[in-house]
Amino acid sequence: MIVKYLCGGSVSLPCLNHYYLHIFFLLLFFTSLAIVASSFVLATSQKTLRRTEKLKESVVGIGEDALGTISKVIKTTNQMQFLLLPYNPQICASLNSTTQDLRSNSRVIRRFIDKSGQSIDKATHTSYIAHFVVLTINLVTLVAALVLMLLHWRPGFIIIIFCFWILTSLCWFLTGFDFFLNTFADDACSAFEDFEENPQNSSLGSMLPCIDESFSGKLIANIGYTIHRFIVELNTNMSVIYRLLGISEENEELMGAIKICDPFSGALNFSYVPQSCPQDAIRIGDLSKILAQITCHKEVSTREECRKEGRFLPEASYNMAHAYSRSIQDLLDIYPDLQTLAKCTVVKNKVAEIVSHQCRPIRMSTKLLWSSMLSLSIIMVVLVFTWLVEALQCSGKPPPSICSRSPRSI
Repeated sequence: MIVKYLCGGSVSLPCLNHYYLHIFFLLLFFTSLAIVASSFVLATSQKTLRRTEKLKESVVGIGEDALGTISKVIKTTNQMQFLLLPYNPQICASLNSTTQDLRSNSRVIRRFIDKSGQSIDKATHTSYIAHFVVLTINLVTLVAALVLMLLHWRPGFIIIIFCFWILTSLCWFLTGFDFFLNTFADDACSAFEDFEENPQNSSLGSMLPCIDESFSGKLIANIGYTIHRFIVELNTNMSVIYRLLGISEENEELMGAIKICDPFSGALNFSYVPQSCPQDAIRIGDLSKILAQITCHKEVSTREECRKEGRFLPEASYNMAHAYSRSIQDLLDIYPDLQTLAKCTVVKNKVAEIVSHQCRPIRMSTKLLWSSMLSLSIIMVVLVFTWLVEALQCSGKPPPSICSRSPRSI
């Protein structure tokens, strides 16, 4: 209507007989279908990106949680080495070896986090950018094709066909990539499911950040056995402390008040059950508070004054007892973390969460993205051939003048 108004005459449109009218509606139908499909693929690609980023955060979170636990254990072992170095260099050497093993596993986990995070980020964002760019250009070209088709500007048909052919090739390339992404997501979820059922024989056993089972199991067993034997021996010899404090052994109530809590069962596995301790038992870390009552500090009092006040424990002995009791209490404080590392609880819980809440959505998203991209590629192929038919059928006609006038206007 605008062209007719500007030209002041009628616009002649060739190739609009009954046969070409069918081609016109086919072009209109497939172009509209391609616009809808492109928009749907864009929305699906964005949804897939969000779900993939969520999956990446969960996978990287496995390593981050494990690193946090290992860092806490390393900090405690370093503190124990500082306390025990003047009294037991052998234990310090063993702790140092354990710390080195933990640091080695920590470096492995850090490489896992960096490699996994960067790989997933690179793949997902490259895929999303490629989809966004190609489909946006495709939408613009489809709208331009509609305008050219309504104006019936035949020289523009060749440009449109050329652009559509390139875009169709890119769509097929993205279809192949989306098929690979769908297969990868399905295989990854299957691997997570296998790991959840049988971690030892899973293909992810060498990839997920778990400390070596033989090392961790032996470490936990030795720690539990050492602490249990130490506390049992300490409670057995508490009569010596009773006599030093002037407490009668017949007074069971007072004896119970200074009984050391043993959170380990006597079984072979030395299960850690802190709730099993009697209410009147004290933590081994509080033993130094009791010993402080009979300790003679040279800086404060002389030996005679200490003897009159009943404080006859040498300060050096108190410092050694404090170092051992504090170290054992530190071990007890991190024992749940050591069990978590030994049993790989953090990894197993995260994998179970991924399998339960994320695998099904990511599988659906990647499959929907691939199928919608495949549909768009097929539509684009049909659209290209329809445009070729339109261009070939109109090639024998003389080029229309955009302002062709009727005989009465001459």
